[in-house]
Amino acid sequence: MNGTIGRLLLQRLGLGLLTLLIVSVVVFMITNLLPGDAAEESLGQAATPEAVAALRAQYGLDQPAPLRYLHWLGNLAGGDAGASIVNGMPVSDLIGKRLPSSLVLAATTALVSVPLALTLGILSAMYRGSLFDRAVNMAAVSLVSVPEFLIATLAVLIFAVKLRWLSALSHTADIGTLGDFLRAYAMPVFTLCCVIVAQMARMTRAAVSDQLDAPYVEMARLKGAGPVRIVLRHALPNAVGPIANAVALSLSYLLGGVLIVESIFNYPGIANLMIDAVTTRDIPLIQACAMIFCGAYLVLVMLADICAILSNPRLRNP
Repeated sequence: MNGTIGRLLLQRLGLGLLTLLIVSVVVFMITNLLPGDAAEESLGQAATPEAVAALRAQYGLDQPAPLRYLHWLGNLAGGDAGASIVNGMPVSDLIGKRLPSSLVLAATTALVSVPLALTLGILSAMYRGSLFDRAVNMAAVSLVSVPEFLIATLAVLIFAVKLRWLSALSHTADIGTLGDFLRAYAMPVFTLCCVIVAQMARMTRAAVSDQLDAPYVEMARLKGAGPVRIVLRHALPNAVGPIANAVALSLSYLLGGVLIVESIFNYPGIANLMIDAVTTRDIPLIQACAMIFCGAYLVLVMLADICAILSNPRLRNP
């Protein structure tokens, strides 16, 4: 049994690394298809052709694409993401200054959204067809249908412009107390939670509902088990795999939503850094940020897959 699980985990890890390699090719090709020249964009319109050619040679932009890809991939595997074309600073230093802020935002969002979504999803499954269930479903469908930028804009309009409770921008540098933290993170976390909670609650409800319809749950009811005992003792342990998938997929959606949220609230995170890099055609910085997002997505999906394998014996013998 342990050998089978180990083999499956190694297979998933190998597939994850292969996928990451394919993603690196796609990221490199897309960043090289961006319009404009990074060297000319960095030096400005007054730059001489000689200066532009020297900068292109300095960053290897004058070399063939396959050679540049292999050089970039080799350095990336060794932990060297290169230097920014715009300011010459190491990309790792630029990312290192912003990554902790993005991790704090993601962790805060996950701490709020995961317990809330799981509670709503489980209660909806327990009371299927009730007024509570219909209200949760209607709210979830409505929130999933609304894009993040619209939720963020409405939040700014209501809480910052009309009520004047919060600032329209996230001033994370001024945080000194818990109140400052709540005021800085309230609207970004609220915006991200709206869509994530809706998706996670719907998938959790579906996973628990499938288990509640299983014959073994009907047998437990006939033996006199109450609704809470049936859910906690029988349904939830068998729904861990699908719920882990729901949590991982919903949190992976956070990686896309954070691009919009950090931009709207001027949050000093890695997504905002990537948007600035796209504006200035800073290719090494764009590539490094894109690989971080893709790598985080693959890790979340792989963790969900591993949870499903460990919780469901049928997946160990495909």
